[in-house]
Amino acid sequence: MLQALIRELGPWNWWLLGLLLLAAELLTPGVFLVWIGIGAIVTGILSLLFWQMSFWIWEVQFLIFALLAIAAILIGRRLIAHGGNASDEPLLNQRSAGLIGRTAILHEPITEGRGRVRLDDINWPAHGPDLPVGARVRVVASNGQELTVEAA
Repeated sequence: MLQALIRELGPWNWWLLGLLLLAAELLTPGVFLVWIGIGAIVTGILSLLFWQMSFWIWEVQFLIFALLAIAAILIGRRLIAHGGNASDEPLLNQRSAGLIGRTAILHEPITEGRGRVRLDDINWPAHGPDLPVGARVRVVASNGQELTVEAA
């Protein structure tokens, strides 16, 4: 049945598969099917070239498709990882990291290394040297939920 379908569609079966995968990519989140679709389209290009050759049997076509899809996925992952999508707001979703370098007044004293500092109407847990309430501090680091401060 599979051989008959491949024979009927000819070299266009790979083009059809590639276009279906690219269309499916539009409906699903992520960027994965596009690379497999590219592998199918390149296999379609090779099929146009080699369709009448005796070595271009369906098993070879599937093997070439699998290898091209894997290669496209690996190349695509590398392109996305090194995409250079530098943001003009690198700390946009890292609120506490954006507080580094700012000065504030202690809301609660730092005793035994723990206290609270108020910045932008938010009380942040802080750790640093023991300091009294009202001391001026500078934020030097953050771990996402807790700020590290030093006397300013």
